[in-house]
Amino acid sequence: MTKVEALKQRLARIWSLIVGLKVTGTFFVSPQITVHYPRQTVRNMETFHGPVELVPRPDDPAKPRCIVCMQCVSACPSKCLSVVPKPQPRASAEGQEAHPKPAEAKGDKAAKKPAAKEPLKFMYDFTLCSLCGTCVETCPVGSLRFSHDAYLAGPDKAAFVYDLLARLAGQAAAGCGRAEDKGSARVDDRGAKGGV
Repeated sequence: MTKVEALKQRLARIWSLIVGLKVTGTFFVSPQITVHYPRQTVRNMETFHGPVELVPRPDDPAKPRCIVCMQCVSACPSKCLSVVPKPQPRASAEGQEAHPKPAEAKGDKAAKKPAAKEPLKFMYDFTLCSLCGTCVETCPVGSLRFSHDAYLAGPDKAAFVYDLLARLAGQAAAGCGRAEDKGSARVDDRGAKGGV
């Protein structure tokens, strides 16, 4: 290697160093994009999709809109939802004969009002959930949505198995609502199995 080639090689290395320092210097003086957690928090949490939660009824924030159609359970590819329907009350034969309805007394057939379908249990295993949103999309009454809970921590997997009905009751008791719910509630506690 001649002296000229050695000089060219050294100049190329120095030029590469200058280009690298220019890039570093540009980012050094530009404003920071990252958030220094926990001193700062992210401001756009409304776009974050966290664990699924139940949407309350407009007239009663402690009860979900869910009609127990089971479409969310059958659509979930991760099988992380389990819903147990509340048993429907059955009228006794004695009670129906003893008190005939006014329409039946006149000889007309009375239209039976179907009992409201409500879930008895609504369990959600966040450890299995892939956050695909299929359950939220398939719900015909819009009773599921993504929460904005980003700061989740727990000692074990059981802390991420949520009783969504208990969580909804806790949110209603706290009384702090989200704007899109018209009076529904949301709190930081996760309503995990073992306590709200």
